[in-house]
Amino acid sequence: MSGWRTCSNVRPTAGAVVLAAVATGAGVLDAQVGRLTQDEALRLAFPPPARVERQTAFLGDAQLAAARERAGPDVPIEQRVVTYYTATLEGRSLGAAYFDAHRVRSLAEVLMVLVSPDGRVLRVEILRFDEPPEYRAPAGWLRQFEDDSLGDRLSLKGDIATMAGATLTSHAVVRAVRRVLALHAAIAGGTP
Repeated sequence: MSGWRTCSNVRPTAGAVVLAAVATGAGVLDAQVGRLTQDEALRLAFPPPARVERQTAFLGDAQLAAARERAGPDVPIEQRVVTYYTATLEGRSLGAAYFDAHRVRSLAEVLMVLVSPDGRVLRVEILRFDEPPEYRAPAGWLRQFEDDSLGDRLSLKGDIATMAGATLTSHAVVRAVRRVLALHAAIAGGTP
C-alpha cells in the first residue's frame, strides 16, 4: 500500500505517529466507507516494517474478576480466552490491537481498538457495522477516545459526547472501548 500519512489531529502519545497512519489514494479501503478485514486493519494500524504477532491470553478467575471490575457494571465481559495482536518496531513496543464484536441494537458491529504500551487508546476503527448507516459513528466522533485511559471520564456521563440520534451506538462503542482497556490491563497485569 502506498500513500501513508499521519493524522494531524492525533494527540501525541508513544507510537502515535506510526499507529495513526491512514491510507489515502485510489484502491485503498477506508474504514469509514467500507468494511475492513482484520488483516487490512492491522496493516493500517501497524504499517510495515512493524512486526505484528497474534497473541492469546487465557484469563484466570482473578484476572476475569479484575477486568469486570475495571470495566464497570454496565460492561459485560464473558470471554476467558482473548486474542489480540501486538506490534513492535526495532524492538520497541508500538501497542496492541483488539477486535471487539458486539451488538448495537439487534445487528453486529466490529471495532478495532488500538491500545498504547501505557494502556491508552490510540485509535478506534469500525470494521463492520450492520445497523442502518445513519447510526454509524463518524470518524470525528471516534477521535474523542484517542489518548483516553480507563476511568470515570471514559463514559457518556464523563468526557464522551453522545451522538444525537444514535445513543445505542454511543453506548455500544463506549462499552467496547472500556471492555478492551479492562482486558488489556488484566492481561498486562498492570493498572488501567
